[in-house]
Amino acid sequence: MNPLESQLRYPLGDALPDTGQALSLAPGVAWLRMPLPFALDHINLWLLADRHPDTGAPGWSVVDCGVATDATRAAWDEVFGGAMEGLPLHRVLATHCHPDHVGLSDWLCRRFQAPFWITTGEYGYARMLAAALPGVDGAAALPHFRRHGLADPAMLERLGGRRDYYPSLVPAVSEAYTRMQDGQSVAIGDHQWRVVTGFGHSPEHASLYCADLNLLISGDMVLPRISTNVSVFAVEPEGNPLQLYLDSLSKYAGLPEDVLVLPSHGKPFRGLHTRIAQLRQHHVERLAEVMDACREWRTANDIVPLMFRRPLDAHQWGFAQGEALAHLHKLWRDGIVRRETASDGIIRFKMG
Repeated sequence: MNPLESQLRYPLGDALPDTGQALSLAPGVAWLRMPLPFALDHINLWLLADRHPDTGAPGWSVVDCGVATDATRAAWDEVFGGAMEGLPLHRVLATHCHPDHVGLSDWLCRRFQAPFWITTGEYGYARMLAAALPGVDGAAALPHFRRHGLADPAMLERLGGRRDYYPSLVPAVSEAYTRMQDGQSVAIGDHQWRVVTGFGHSPEHASLYCADLNLLISGDMVLPRISTNVSVFAVEPEGNPLQLYLDSLSKYAGLPEDVLVLPSHGKPFRGLHTRIAQLRQHHVERLAEVMDACREWRTANDIVPLMFRRPLDAHQWGFAQGEALAHLHKLWRDGIVRRETASDGIIRFKMG
């Protein structure tokens, strides 16, 4: 075990909420866990006791929603009559635009006539992806994968077949939203939650920190057991998301070391700054591996098996190549490697 990881503390031990049930973390704060149809098989959602802004009637806010599957809808049906005690949702908040976070947002908002809270960057991106606009669907990414060295016909076919991936999990995004922005204080029930935006994993990710409760809803920005995916995608082919992500981690520097972190995946933990140090070290080590590999000309596709030493399905491969490219782009932007496009149209990187 990484010695930094061993310093994390899990105050709830091995306790997990059953699907459709809630586990209380603090007065007015409950943990839900919804299934995902991926290798990463769950997402954590957070129920927060709230009051209607006009009438003061009791109810709830929820942070993140789960994907639009029958299994998740069935789990929510249990929550409505159980953990929520028949009370309504007064608002639906999303940390960011990925399907497991916004998939059922419109369904929940319509059911309870509740507003949808999200940052502008995430809202715009979610609307674009849900509409499967040209340039963001699965087939549009194939030239990007080819430019970065992917030549396996079977993998390209599988990646190209993912045209309906996002719309199938996010069938609709609300036509209106309430903007969250960095530093904003959001009153939820008896407490104030401060918005902390982050970049690199998604366009304008929102974490929420409550000083009263000493809680941080970290979304995907800080996870206890896995590193957050940071990828260069076809729609932003010149991006430097790893630099954005590492810079964003500095925004948590002023939070207490003993804050209870509520991540989107994994268990609630204490040891925020230890975990951030581990994440930084992880990327230092990956960058060193990539630099060593780039003593010769390398594509992003060449780098994938160096960074991910396990079999990958098409869903995982797309993210893996994106992450390999993110590390190459940071080294390129830092002037450590150079980039060239050869006569075959393939982009390669090399030290010097």
